[in-house]
Amino acid sequence: MKIKMFLSLLLSALGYCGGARSADAVFSGPQKGEKATAFKVVELTGEKAGQEREAAAGEVKPVAIVFVHGIERSLMPLLRVVDQYGAERRDKLSTEIVFLAADRLAGEQRVRAAAGAVKLQSRVGLSPDGAEGPGNYGLNKDCLMTIVVAKDGTVTDNLALVQPGIADAPKVLAALAKVCGDANPPTAEELTARHVAQVGGGRDGGMMRRGREETDLSKFDLNTEAGLRDAVKGLIGEVRSLRAELAALRGATPASPRAERPKQEAPGAPPTDEKLLGLLRRFIQPINDDAAVDKVLAEVRGHIKDDAPLKKQALDGWTRILHFGDRYGTAYARKAGQEFLDELKREAK
Repeated sequence: MKIKMFLSLLLSALGYCGGARSADAVFSGPQKGEKATAFKVVELTGEKAGQEREAAAGEVKPVAIVFVHGIERSLMPLLRVVDQYGAERRDKLSTEIVFLAADRLAGEQRVRAAAGAVKLQSRVGLSPDGAEGPGNYGLNKDCLMTIVVAKDGTVTDNLALVQPGIADAPKVLAALAKVCGDANPPTAEELTARHVAQVGGGRDGGMMRRGREETDLSKFDLNTEAGLRDAVKGLIGEVRSLRAELAALRGATPASPRAERPKQEAPGAPPTDEKLLGLLRRFIQPINDDAAVDKVLAEVRGHIKDDAPLKKQALDGWTRILHFGDRYGTAYARKAGQEFLDELKREAK
């Protein structure tokens, strides 16, 4: 009882201001022993960036699929550890990071920037199924990160993490090491240090959401022993994360000087008008036939009419997607879209 009272006072002093979280088990994705089925993903890095493919979760080679429901600073230290372990064991383990976002266009832009800032080495993709993710996986949106580990088409471990942090690294590494047959896996601190030394520590580049760097104590139920333990675990995780980053900085070798390259911003901008943005998303669907493309453009023209601000948003929106070439839409959509864009430019003059 004295320990509980002490922890309660400690958490109050650290800024707890109410709220509760159930101590019940959280489930997300296929469970241990179940089948790991294939699903669709849009490649966001590498030579095939922008292309949709099927992720073969059921392959013989062990695979670790990390589903991420949001881009937050709090999960980045753990993501770096998983990424580095996968990079060092790529002959034994396929590691894939799949982000989930309600808005595909905005999601792709944000994830590309974040992946570049954190310097991820794994395959990075975006689920085309929106914020829910693949329907056959049954992911829980309350879990900021869900890690599915599988071998021979069967799930060997499932880690559903509501508020992932570096404190979760030991159990995650244990699951990865088990499927790889790795008897002596490196520690999170060692992997973080090697990640910094090899590819750099990365920075958020303004892409991460603010306000989640510290453990959110309102997520925990301080009226239960389990809630108190989880809260303290989160605080310990913050300390470990800071220690890992400090060790990485101390162990990293200075990067060779290089000329700073100018940032290349994509032209145009996504529409701020909700209906116009929705039409733009429909326009870039790769399953559209020619008639569907023409129908969307007709709806766009009917929506913007003679409204100058809406025309400007349409001009910026189609300028942005056409800049990316064959990453979006069909060949006919790009041709018709260019004609529509030329029409808007003529009217703007």
